[in-house]
Amino acid sequence: MKALGAILLTCTPLLAQTVTFSKDIAPILSHYCSSCHQPGEASPFSLLTYSDAFKHGKQIVRVTEQRYMPPWLPEPGHGDFAGSLRLSDAQIELVSRWVREGMAKGDLSGLPQAPRFSGGWQLGKPDAIVRMHEPYQLAAGGGDVFRNFVLTVGLKETKYIRAFELRPGNKRVVHHANMIVDRSRMLRRRDGQDGQPGFPGMEVGTEVAGEFDPDSHFLFWKPGAPAEQEPKDMAWRLGPDSDLILNMHLRPSGKPETIEAELGLYFADEAPRRHPMLLQLEHDGAIDIPPGSRNFTVTDRLKLPIAVNLLAIYPHAHYLGKQMEAWAELPGGVRRALLKIDRWDINWQATYTYREPVSLPAGTTVAMRIGYDNTADNARNPNNPPKRVRTGNRSEDEMGHVWLQVVPRVQGDDDARLVLQQALMRRRLEKYPDDFVAEFNLGAALQAQERPAEALPYLREAARIQPSNAMARNNLAVALFATERMDEAAKEFREALAIDPSYQNARYNLARTLAARGQSAAALNELQLHLAVNADDADAHEFAGRLLAAAGNFAEGIPHFRKAAELEPDNTAFLTNLGAALASAGDSAGSIPVFEKVLKLDPANQAAKDNLARAERRLEGKKF
Repeated sequence: MKALGAILLTCTPLLAQTVTFSKDIAPILSHYCSSCHQPGEASPFSLLTYSDAFKHGKQIVRVTEQRYMPPWLPEPGHGDFAGSLRLSDAQIELVSRWVREGMAKGDLSGLPQAPRFSGGWQLGKPDAIVRMHEPYQLAAGGGDVFRNFVLTVGLKETKYIRAFELRPGNKRVVHHANMIVDRSRMLRRRDGQDGQPGFPGMEVGTEVAGEFDPDSHFLFWKPGAPAEQEPKDMAWRLGPDSDLILNMHLRPSGKPETIEAELGLYFADEAPRRHPMLLQLEHDGAIDIPPGSRNFTVTDRLKLPIAVNLLAIYPHAHYLGKQMEAWAELPGGVRRALLKIDRWDINWQATYTYREPVSLPAGTTVAMRIGYDNTADNARNPNNPPKRVRTGNRSEDEMGHVWLQVVPRVQGDDDARLVLQQALMRRRLEKYPDDFVAEFNLGAALQAQERPAEALPYLREAARIQPSNAMARNNLAVALFATERMDEAAKEFREALAIDPSYQNARYNLARTLAARGQSAAALNELQLHLAVNADDADAHEFAGRLLAAAGNFAEGIPHFRKAAELEPDNTAFLTNLGAALASAGDSAGSIPVFEKVLKLDPANQAAKDNLARAERRLEGKKF
């Protein structure tokens, strides 16, 4: 046999394709970088053209390899977020290779269109524009400034907001901004207390409200971000008695700068059908970080009493923050990652919206862990040498929050959100047993469920903890009124008015209490004082009319009934009372068109039918 000869195979090596700007790099820069790196935006240079990229090529390689740019903190595999700006390892290598090979240009005729923001409003002319009361002067030097500005909206009626756009006026010094809806106008008293517009603070909130009102959105802005609209069924409510608080992170530029922000609001055509709520995981009370500590940690957890959909997440810490993690422990023991950040940087904090809502069944425990580095190795440590750091709102203090935006899976059921609020406040009381916010808000949530007897002990505790808080006194008195403890209720309403004579809710409620005790003259006196300040309070006018009519004083009562019906022309109860007062005063002819209007609005209204028939008989009898 012949031996088989060896077969030699020769392989021609494949030639690596040249990396070019036009084909490989421009699409990356357009998608991940150009919204900020363009003229008029906050970044110090543009990246819209080949010339721009060529000039900064080595710098681009350095910051992308360090993952400093584009700014995206979440680690992959711990939450699937919309609008992710995280470059893949392959994209980073592609940019590096382009620079190593000499930054070839390629064919520039088919470059992708980069996003460009015009000087006008991105969504067209706003329905309302709100401006700062006066400019704020930012000093040339020093550290970062966190400043809050109170914006008075001046609405005449409640509106629902589908979108907002912030024009800070000076994008190069405004790093980012949050907006808070202050429905009770509690924060305006802090405005200008240090002699400058606004007031300081890294994070502010309106944790206490006169009634439970949990609708909450993440209203976040950063340079280069396009104005986005809320889902059509999830606009947020802005009432005539609300302020907007603009919380801004400002960075000195080396020369004095003027901040003159304006805010554009876009109204929705319909009221929302979905009402999100913010759940806060935090344990600021445990923050006491010794100097030199590298792994100080705080944790928190909350068991969800109902099923929710998690829409978005917002982590927050200050300069010592290092690592963050949030997760959900589902019934049955399955753990689901919600967020992980290994290299926290306050300069790039943001809200993160899940690509698809995360379904969390009832009984799920949501949890968070935040680690801090108070050593000299932490380049962002504001203290050199490191100092002991506790919780607080100043930049040199610390915080540790993870906010979850959720929507109860049972839609149209306000009670579901009240149950969530109660769980949140009970958890807060576990952490802080003598906490005013938890006692007050838990009581308010129970009141909103019409459970005044259960609310009473929490509201009593709130008033004990802050005896000079007029709102706490008022809510306690409302619960006492609802449980028919009229003497105690009147005493608490008077205490609230002694603390704050301008607190008109307490005055109106005192009038109701006095009337319930049979003290009509005293009640009417309180109502007149209330109406002197709130001339357009329809309920107060109708109440005054009833008190006067009950005393037989129709001449003075009827104008109050008329005013109430004028303010709320479709309120059939107000109209019926006006008609009855006119008829009782002998003006049957005047009462007939009023009752006819009631029946036009509500054809089944039996009281109006009976009164109309009676008035027509009286008028007919007069004719004969």
